Amino acid sequence: MKPKLTWTSVQSLAEELFDRHPEVDPRTIRFTDLHKWVTELPDFDDNPKGSNERILEAIQMAWIEEWEED
Repeated sequence: MKPKLTWTSVQSLAEELFDRHPEVDPRTIRFTDLHKWVTELPDFDDNPKGSNERILEAIQMAWIEEWEED
């Protein structure tokens, strides 16, 4: 069983987003969409209102790193 993801699970969230949205260039995603996609992940278990711009930016940057390595 996978551990539940929270807003502080930045790297794991980025990996999940990379796997679920391989066609997306993460450099172009809006924070509103990023927030929605994170909260829709099946293993996400945190307060949807618990994020902020800093957290979303960290997730986006980790996703960009995953995307660029591919």
